[in-house]
Amino acid sequence: MATMGRPRTFDRDVAITQAMHLFWEHGYESTSLSQLKAAIGGGISAPSFYAAFGSKEALFQEVVERYQNSHGRVTESLFDPLLPPREAIELTLRRSAKMQSEAGHPPGCLVTLGVMHTCSAQPTAVSAPLAEARARNRAGIIACIERGIAQGELPTETDTSALAAMFDSFLMGLTALARDAIPHAVMDASVTQVMAVWDALSATTGRR
Repeated sequence: MATMGRPRTFDRDVAITQAMHLFWEHGYESTSLSQLKAAIGGGISAPSFYAAFGSKEALFQEVVERYQNSHGRVTESLFDPLLPPREAIELTLRRSAKMQSEAGHPPGCLVTLGVMHTCSAQPTAVSAPLAEARARNRAGIIACIERGIAQGELPTETDTSALAAMFDSFLMGLTALARDAIPHAVMDASVTQVMAVWDALSATTGRR
């Protein structure tokens, strides 16, 4: 009587990273179940995939959580009240530019790429975590600007929403630059240029 082969085993932690890189490179919709099964653990069966992750959507949610707790932490300075507000924003932009240009993972930001790859057919379970992450970063930028106004670094008449939108759009725009292989040095220099807007506003208050 023939004996059944042992089910393929794999490191689940490594598998999440492998899936993250696929979703990061291709987006949720364009990453097929076949690609995921082939990449994880050197290849797993559909039953093993569903037993481990439940569904493609559930796996993506785990991937987003993994990203937020690793690469996505480049934005954490926005939420550090001990940092001067200008420094908090600048650190986020420079760290994000560096991370998005690093080797070892796809270029760009997975959260921002979710905007580029999202279509109306995607379920809320897929789009919601990405939207929440973007909203959190946007709120962090707004909080820094409000602190800058409260501390006298920025004029009281500063248009908080408009200034936040500028920094937020620049942050998301770094992804397009990274995907187009713009050198990190150029991206980093562009951060200096965009921070000059804060400095110009600050100069009107007579202090930094």
